[in-house]
Amino acid sequence: MWLIVGTVPDADFALRPDDVFSESRVDGEALILPDNRRVPVRRGTAALAATALLACAACGFPAPRLLLAGDTGSGSGSRAAYAWLEKRLPALPAGLPGGLTGLTFHYLFPDVDWHNRVLLVLQALTPKPLLAADAGFMYAAKMSGYADSYDLFTPDLGELAFLADEKAPHPFYTRGFLLAEEEDIPGLLERARRHGNCPPNLIVKGRVDHIVCGGEISATVSSPSVPAMECIGGTGDLVMGLATAFLAGGLPLGLATLAAARAARLLARHCAPTPATQVGELIARLPAVLQAENTAIFSPPV
Repeated sequence: MWLIVGTVPDADFALRPDDVFSESRVDGEALILPDNRRVPVRRGTAALAATALLACAACGFPAPRLLLAGDTGSGSGSRAAYAWLEKRLPALPAGLPGGLTGLTFHYLFPDVDWHNRVLLVLQALTPKPLLAADAGFMYAAKMSGYADSYDLFTPDLGELAFLADEKAPHPFYTRGFLLAEEEDIPGLLERARRHGNCPPNLIVKGRVDHIVCGGEISATVSSPSVPAMECIGGTGDLVMGLATAFLAGGLPLGLATLAAARAARLLARHCAPTPATQVGELIARLPAVLQAENTAIFSPPV
């Protein structure tokens, strides 16, 4: 069983950890939690979770479970999630069907101390689950010096430059000489790997998506190209949601990441979005696209 951990931008949204033990669902453009709370699917962790739930249902994969807290930037909700994980992770696999196979960490306040405490617990689990991270938690992982303990990051070009900058504590402080252009990706990747600042597997999101497996660029995905997707908030969360779903379904990392990049682009082609399109509208169309484009999405890399 896969677990998604993140926050929603609502200070009154209390952490309810018992939700981890039951399935959530998607209704239109809302995420419905086991206690029947509704979370709008606009972007962020809600968009990631809704994508993963719908993709798993469409593909017949086991649905991931969710651990969500409210946090508007103070870090209090994130710390509640960190604290629960530190305390409950050792016993958590026994309460989930099939155990705990992997975790996706998303928007959490990048607290290095709490990150390290949770990572220590994760590293003690047997078997060790797969670990994927994006957004704030990816920043915390890099800042901690333990980014190479993870299995998958999904940075965009600017975030890859941050990972390559061994001195930058946050993407805002990435040094200017580390250019974030697609022709710079091999050099940025090599530098990030040399300093231990990224895992061996990445989806580098951009005009051309670069799939990195075992530290090497194994594939690129450039079509279909729908420029309006660059204007829509939450499309990167959608990609991580797809990767999470495919990993939850047991696909190897290389195929899961390649399929995620393909599926996001094929979804865009089917939806023909404009810059005014909301990510929830795209996610709602996902099951039909996964069924229509199954062969194109999941065919092995050439």
